[in-house]
Amino acid sequence: MRLVILGAPGSGKGTQGQRLSSFLKVPEISTGDILRAAVAAKTPLGRAAKTVMDAGQLVSDEIVLGVLRERLQQADVRKGFIIDGFPRNSAQAEALDELLGQIGQPLDLALVINVGTDWLLQRMVGRRTCRSCGAVYNIYTAPPKLDESCDECGGRLKQRADDNEETIGTRLRIYETQTAPVISRYQEQGRMRAIQGAGSIEDVFKAVLKVVEEEKNASKTADRSAAIRNAVARQKTKAGGTKQLSKSTKPASKAAVKKKVVKKKTAPKKKVATKKKITAKKKTVAKKAVKKKTVSKKTAAVKKPANKKAASKKKVTAKKSAAKSSKTKTKKTGKR
Repeated sequence: MRLVILGAPGSGKGTQGQRLSSFLKVPEISTGDILRAAVAAKTPLGRAAKTVMDAGQLVSDEIVLGVLRERLQQADVRKGFIIDGFPRNSAQAEALDELLGQIGQPLDLALVINVGTDWLLQRMVGRRTCRSCGAVYNIYTAPPKLDESCDECGGRLKQRADDNEETIGTRLRIYETQTAPVISRYQEQGRMRAIQGAGSIEDVFKAVLKVVEEEKNASKTADRSAAIRNAVARQKTKAGGTKQLSKSTKPASKAAVKKKVVKKKTAPKKKVATKKKITAKKKTVAKKAVKKKTVSKKTAAVKKPANKKAASKKKVTAKKSAAKSSKTKTKKTGKR
């Protein structure tokens, strides 16, 4: 998840950012920390920031955004990040949105921790920070076990120079005038969620986790609905494409219509021709069969008269032989 935590000085946004970073397993990015890291590493932006800070001036937005861009391009922010205390004004918010859009990691959520002025004064005046590990305590609400000693590493605790009532009053007025438009900007985008910061650190953290979980569930449902909308849109585009294809198959001119008509007319003619050929073949076959039958009948008729002549000849010869035999018999009888 990608989010920013906003709040007035002393609202506890740094503490909640660290806890949320451990819970979500994403880095917590503070502009002050990355500027100091850039100065220690002596990068080009770090040297430019050191020159400005040594002169007692505020580091420009251009330098801050340049250092932030370098940090957001590191491998550990691929799963998400938490930006603490930035942006502080509308110009920084607009520049941050542009930067995150360029690197393809837009914000998912903006949290603001609201705390009353009296509570803020108590928090900041009583705030103590470990010189070694950076752990934060408060002598009124979350004191260390041993005075001026860190519970984690035993390092010495210190009070920030700007944690006094006069400086705190000035910082709160600047926050109200400059950061309020940033909150309005994120509200218009539908990303802003407010949390009441009055109470113990644990209670505030539970409220933070509740908001984060709600946002995760909402994003899941939004992703599902977006996937459904995309699927429906793809089906509509496919259906539109098939309609266009069917339209393109229709004849676009009279010539195309004539060609189709000619094709349709010629196709049955071919079939008729083939039928005529088949019938002609059948007729020729039938004629040949008739011819064969007639030839066989004629040959049979020719043979029958030949047989009759032979039979008549045999009868004539038989008569002649009978006559001869009768004559011979009469002669014999006459002699006797």
